[in-house]
Amino acid sequence: MTQVRTRFSPSPTGSLHLGGTRTALFNWLFARHHGGVFILRIEDTDRERSEERFVREIKESMLWLGLDWDEGPFFQSERLPIYQEYIQRLLDQGAAFYCDCDPADLEIRKKEAMARGEKPKYDGRCRERGLKAGPNTAVRFKTPLTGTTHWHDKGKGPIVFDNRELDDLVIQRTDGIPTYNFAVVVDDITMGVTHVIRGEDHIPNTPRQILIYQALGAALPEFAHMTVTLAPGGGKLSKRRGALPILTYRDQGYLPQALVNYMVRLGWAHGDQEIFSREELIQYFSLEHMSKSPGVYDEEKLLWLNSHYIKETPLPELARLLRPFLERLDLPASDLGYLAQAAGTLNTRCKTLVEMADAARFYLEEPKSYEEKGAKKFLTSESAANLEEIKKRLAAMAEFSEAALNQLFQDLTAETGLKMVQLAQPVRLALTGKTVSPGLFDIINILGKDEVLKRLNLALDFIYKKQ
Repeated sequence: MTQVRTRFSPSPTGSLHLGGTRTALFNWLFARHHGGVFILRIEDTDRERSEERFVREIKESMLWLGLDWDEGPFFQSERLPIYQEYIQRLLDQGAAFYCDCDPADLEIRKKEAMARGEKPKYDGRCRERGLKAGPNTAVRFKTPLTGTTHWHDKGKGPIVFDNRELDDLVIQRTDGIPTYNFAVVVDDITMGVTHVIRGEDHIPNTPRQILIYQALGAALPEFAHMTVTLAPGGGKLSKRRGALPILTYRDQGYLPQALVNYMVRLGWAHGDQEIFSREELIQYFSLEHMSKSPGVYDEEKLLWLNSHYIKETPLPELARLLRPFLERLDLPASDLGYLAQAAGTLNTRCKTLVEMADAARFYLEEPKSYEEKGAKKFLTSESAANLEEIKKRLAAMAEFSEAALNQLFQDLTAETGLKMVQLAQPVRLALTGKTVSPGLFDIINILGKDEVLKRLNLALDFIYKKQ
């Protein structure tokens, strides 16, 4: 079997979004499944809109997701002599021709064709004029006037286009820059691409590209067109319809494995399985199991997956991932061992690292205020005596083991006749500033004796100042 070679070819005219990244993911998985080669190619011939910062962002996004490439990145802007060589081949064999039609005149002729009930396409005026290269000449591909162009799509099945519906495609603009449909074919030929996996919005481009392959005497790759992803309210997910740059997901506290798992399930399935390790995705991935119907973007499902991966991440690694989000809040985050302990009390409660960083705030700084409703109910003159007693007993303890802490509160409930909540909630508020938090004994153990006693004193000062 010929070695599988796939490619991802983004344009650096904007950030990498979910749709484009899913294309990269499917190509990467297919190459990895077959032990093949994954190529990164930057299609930067749009000189006015292409920016180096987007090239950097594309690479950073892919590496964050773990979509490493084996060859490249190649830049179309550096391959212009190659395209010119292939343009000349088509011109020499009569498969392409020069055209000097004025764009404004072309528009008039297309509107006239529409008025006659005809398809508004190039009318072939320069097809047989035998023009030579000039300052205002483009190069057009001579599309067959009859017959059909067809292929068996790995994602969509058999597809047929009537050649009469196609026109003589411009393959080189008047400025000498090749157009997309031509450059991509030359790139795929010269890079040995065996499988072209991309969104179904490229289906209309495929017959044009197949005809160029055939004119150049090159073997066709396998084509597989993926379904689009729909926005929640309908319509294709796009920058205008809810699509976010990939690095925004990173900055919002999503884990890369959650996003990868989510993206692959938007357009592929393996039975009813929902959660996959990367190794499983590589093992199971096949073009035959791509979805036939579009997936709908569902942020709640992505959050569910992210919470799963947060829970599954080893605590030392979770602490390392959490640290930048704490630093963003100007919280001290140098002790990864301490952060791992704190993360162990929050990893089942938080859906994103942003949420976890905010929830971890009390571990890294004393409460600046107390939850108002809780303070009115629990930080009262009646609770002060109990807090004083709890403080005294905690100070006398040699260690804050769960068993010892549990015994302390059991003894107090028996002695005072109060319920556990009446004793515990004032302590919880003193230590965290909130009435809802991870387990109180875990918090006491992680904060340590000195910090716990300090915060109990601050809460008592708060109570006494109210009196």
